[in-house]
Amino acid sequence: MRTTDYPESPLRISGERLLADPSRVVLRPFHLGWQARTADGNRAFRLVQDILSLSEEQAETEYRRVQHDFAERHWQTERMFLERYAEVEEVLGLGGSRFSEMRRKLIGSYFCHEYTYAAAALMNPSIVPHPDQSGMSDGACRFVMSLRAVGEGHISSIAFREGIMEEGGEFSLWPQSSFATAADSAIAEVAGDQAVTVYRHSDSSLSNTVIFPVTEQQAGGLEDLRLVRFDHGDGDYEWIGTYTAYSGRAIRSELMRTRDFKSFSLEPIMGQAGRNKGMALFPQKVGGRYAMVGRQDGKNLFLLTSDTLACWDDEGALLMGPKYPWEFIQIGNCGSPLLTEHGWLLFTHGVGAMRKYSLGCALLDRNDPSKVLARSKVPVLTAVDDDRSGYVPNVVYTCGALLMGQELLVPYGISDSAVGFATCTVDELMQIME
Repeated sequence: MRTTDYPESPLRISGERLLADPSRVVLRPFHLGWQARTADGNRAFRLVQDILSLSEEQAETEYRRVQHDFAERHWQTERMFLERYAEVEEVLGLGGSRFSEMRRKLIGSYFCHEYTYAAAALMNPSIVPHPDQSGMSDGACRFVMSLRAVGEGHISSIAFREGIMEEGGEFSLWPQSSFATAADSAIAEVAGDQAVTVYRHSDSSLSNTVIFPVTEQQAGGLEDLRLVRFDHGDGDYEWIGTYTAYSGRAIRSELMRTRDFKSFSLEPIMGQAGRNKGMALFPQKVGGRYAMVGRQDGKNLFLLTSDTLACWDDEGALLMGPKYPWEFIQIGNCGSPLLTEHGWLLFTHGVGAMRKYSLGCALLDRNDPSKVLARSKVPVLTAVDDDRSGYVPNVVYTCGALLMGQELLVPYGISDSAVGFATCTVDELMQIME
């Protein structure tokens, strides 16, 4: 299979594809704040009163309809109805001890809905070693892949997929169940610059977990997570991702932090650099400081440094600008740099004529990554043939690759509509750099 208009590219394209899937839904609550704003008082309370006005027989009939329609489409549906009822009871002060369990479930069902979190698109993946490497044979690596899932209302969320990469670059993805669950927050609404923690359900796998927007700043979506396994030293690893939080009006960069992929802290990045998008964190400190690559002016790549993960006030030093025709409009990073024997390998994207996106790569000095040692003179991947068609045509894009020995696994977004996979070796990439 062709990988690019440029025959020099060493990438080998897998036949594996992940596509948008409208059948994958999660059970989500209605927004209580929205429900309370009504012309005749409290809409949520009036809804509960209408449900309570049903006779026991009528209520049972209605609840059987709900069970028939939805019980097999979701995981622990009735438990979720009860949990949702408990939230409604607390907010409205219902004193629900006088209601039957069936009546409480019915009320809970009216305050839930199905949401198709990946109906529109699945794209822009990143990939990192899994925290659990138990049982892996020599040369194999269990991985976690993040995905940008776009659903109803064009809201972006973060989905995950687990898998195994074998020696030689072969890989396999773990199957998903028919149920997906939303990560939960202990608080319903967060305003301002407050961090929030969300929790994977204890009985749900990571591959079936979705992280939705929680704060006001995130209301329009969580976009393009760039995950990295960060080494704090002495074997102390933390998985950190940078992503764009979109409010519907404005953007800013934020951090997702986890050590076990069971709880996730979502934190704003403070400082001047955090007002931009597309930041990618180095997997360890460089020269005693945290380092990132970002596009601070919309066109060029900059190297940023900071003494803390939370605040990035550094204006940054210009790292590289567009050089070749396929990147004349702009260049940006495609995930965190990977440390190789040659130096830091950085995947980039370039935008050329007709707003066509291509992937490239560059090599940065190991000790001083402000020095660009080499960069690809031709793209390593461009959209060709059927991959040119999609929600946003002529785009290939990745938010990170996995390095195991000399082998690279590169998942990538296809025209903002699907995800493909490519493999190659570091030495093969070195041969197309100058």
